[in-house]
Amino acid sequence: MKKSKILMITGPLLMLGLFVFPLWNITLEAPQYPKNLGMNIHINKFTDVQEFDIKNINLMNHYVGMKSIPETIPEFTIFPIVILVMTVLGVLIGFFTNYKWFLVWFLLMTALGIAGMYDFYLWEYDYGHNLDPKAIMNFKNPDGSPMGFQPPLFGTKHILNFIAHSYPRMGAYMMFTGMVMTLIAFFTGKREARNEQ
Repeated sequence: MKKSKILMITGPLLMLGLFVFPLWNITLEAPQYPKNLGMNIHINKFTDVQEFDIKNINLMNHYVGMKSIPETIPEFTIFPIVILVMTVLGVLIGFFTNYKWFLVWFLLMTALGIAGMYDFYLWEYDYGHNLDPKAIMNFKNPDGSPMGFQPPLFGTKHILNFIAHSYPRMGAYMMFTGMVMTLIAFFTGKREARNEQ
């Protein structure tokens, strides 16, 4: 089997790691919490980094009017299906098509990844800005508008006395590696086709 096809088959299979490892992590540091509070985001669930972290985050957020982190969201039904379909499609493309389709798969997966990140941003925005006006504590910006508590999409951000960190985890690295492999497969297949002429 050609090297390009092996790369194209292996790349999408790496995405199955998303069913085992977390995709993303949000961690909160604060003086009143000697151990950081953390939440792992999988493609089908939220999980505590340490026991009761999500419960403690929800209790803390209640005071400023933020909604509770739900046990499930619609994306937890959609994302696993998308990953399975794209994995199977990628493997079939690797076995039965030429290298040009490798790029089509990569571009489609890139578009889906961007859509997923945008959806995550919208969820974070709503979570951090759609606050209960009757909350126990109401913080205002200098201009008098309600203060938002949106965690960063990527990176670190100071929110009152908290430091919020938002970074990818093993599942995301496996997905990204798999996508890069399919792009390499395209260029490898292009070179192989040129050498055969």
